[in-house]
Amino acid sequence: MKMITVAGPPSSGKTSVILKTIATLGLPEGSVGVVKFDSLTSFDHNRYGESNMPVQTGFAGKICPDHFFVSNIEEAVSWGKRKGLSVLITESAGLCNRCSPYIKGILSVCVIDNLSGVNTPRKIGPMLKYADIVVVTKGDIVSQAEREVFSFNIKEVNSNAKVIFVNGITGQGTFMLAKSFSEATEIDTLKDRTLRFTMPAAICSYCTGETRIGDFYQMGMLKRMEFEE
Repeated sequence: MKMITVAGPPSSGKTSVILKTIATLGLPEGSVGVVKFDSLTSFDHNRYGESNMPVQTGFAGKICPDHFFVSNIEEAVSWGKRKGLSVLITESAGLCNRCSPYIKGILSVCVIDNLSGVNTPRKIGPMLKYADIVVVTKGDIVSQAEREVFSFNIKEVNSNAKVIFVNGITGQGTFMLAKSFSEATEIDTLKDRTLRFTMPAAICSYCTGETRIGDFYQMGMLKRMEFEE
């Protein structure tokens, strides 16, 4: 079974890109499945369901989405194998710019929105920096100059990534992405594999449910700002 990890900021067009790319792959119905990782709610399973695609959705709730992802990803692979999938795609929304959802040896795709601002690539951390492919959506809405600046800023952050502009409505640009999907590594298990970068770290009183403000209530891993007089 091949596995691809797709991540990106909320509403960047990940689901549309995945659906159009799967259609371009032209694999038999039911042979491609998706596991959607989100925080509070999602309606994307309805769109996958309309395409008769096996799909599972998990919500992190109050847990860091990255920690939720890595705690469940091996079970997701087991589910894909039980379903007899040829390709398993995981989709996760990077809810902080410090998200690190990629695994060494697994094709990793970051989807970002060209409308989010030309400096956005510089604001996204490991989610963009360690991606194999950066997919840019909604590039048809901005000028050629903006697209070029956006692409340049992506390369400043991740010079090794392949940058592909994809139209999530028409599917334009998905041919190259589908080709990369078809060349993804076959896996049997993720056991003993490692993440490409460490996850966001936070072990403090607020992680365990504290809501009160003040030094007396704060303990664990803390980071203080230095305010100049």
